[in-house]
Amino acid sequence: MNTYPNITETKLLIKELVSIPSPSGNTKNVIGFVENLLQDLQVQTKRNRKGGLIATIPGVNDKEHRMLTAHVDTLGAMVKEIKPNGRLKLDLIGGFRFNAMEGEYCEIETSSGAIITGTILMHETSVHVYKDAGKAERNQENMEVRIDAKVESEDDVRAIGIEVGDFISLDPRVEVTDNGFIKSRHLDDKASVAILLQLIKRLKEEEIKLPYTTHFLISNNEEIGYGGNSNITPETVEYLAVDMGAMGDGQTTDEYTVSICAKDSSGPYHYGLRKNLIGLCEVNKIGYKVDIYPFYGSDASAAIGSGHDIVHGLIGPGIDSSHAYERTHESSLEQTEQLVYHYVQANLVKY
Repeated sequence: MNTYPNITETKLLIKELVSIPSPSGNTKNVIGFVENLLQDLQVQTKRNRKGGLIATIPGVNDKEHRMLTAHVDTLGAMVKEIKPNGRLKLDLIGGFRFNAMEGEYCEIETSSGAIITGTILMHETSVHVYKDAGKAERNQENMEVRIDAKVESEDDVRAIGIEVGDFISLDPRVEVTDNGFIKSRHLDDKASVAILLQLIKRLKEEEIKLPYTTHFLISNNEEIGYGGNSNITPETVEYLAVDMGAMGDGQTTDEYTVSICAKDSSGPYHYGLRKNLIGLCEVNKIGYKVDIYPFYGSDASAAIGSGHDIVHGLIGPGIDSSHAYERTHESSLEQTEQLVYHYVQANLVKY
């Protein structure tokens, strides 16, 4: 039997996932990738009409269910306008900020499926031409995509197949360091998707019989607010979102432990479930931090907001510089893997 968590395998899986472009609204390829992995493990899967993927592992108790979710959709952009100079105006997808994407390589996917590369820049970039290049606001009016093609007009751009509404994805620039850090765009939330896939693989390899039928929703619209608010079985008692732990001033979350969310912008998470998660960490010597994420919403809070009568929780690895060029450490991935492994084998909360 392999030793788990197998952190090397997890990091390689994260690299594969973040390298598949999947802005919200255009996630078919990454969902297909995950679906193939689960089918190789002989896990029952189905797609919902929104394009998300649900995997189910039967448990001893089929009258009470659990659901865990992580999302494969990411931040991104669309072509808002083709400018007269042959460059593109952007419209952002999800809670992005323009300053977080300046200077990044990107890909434009045309409606025919062609991929055309480019770079996201300020219009007034050259300091040799523009006196106030560093002072201009980073916003939709001032930023644009420079296409890697010989285009000098709107007609030139349309001639190569680019139109308004085409999806734009950012180069993740994924890198794994020798001392255990992994830095990349879109660790939110592909790091957690990898963790759930590793969990399922472990359960299958160890032939563990779960106490409750457990569903794993690979959500594909979380960044725009509604990825996990449907397809929750009536039998579902607990719903755990595995997403990212938010780091910054005033936060306890770090890159080396699992973060357990007590409250986000939607309000408190279920207190009983939070205490159960903390108890699992303490009994199993899992490093954890409890935190409040002030400007955050999860698939679990979306499920509550849509009226589901469930116990909801939120955990995840600590991610630095969320919604920009993110970073975490293998030890945070490892602690999160351990918590979800023990969680799916534990008793349901007494609500």
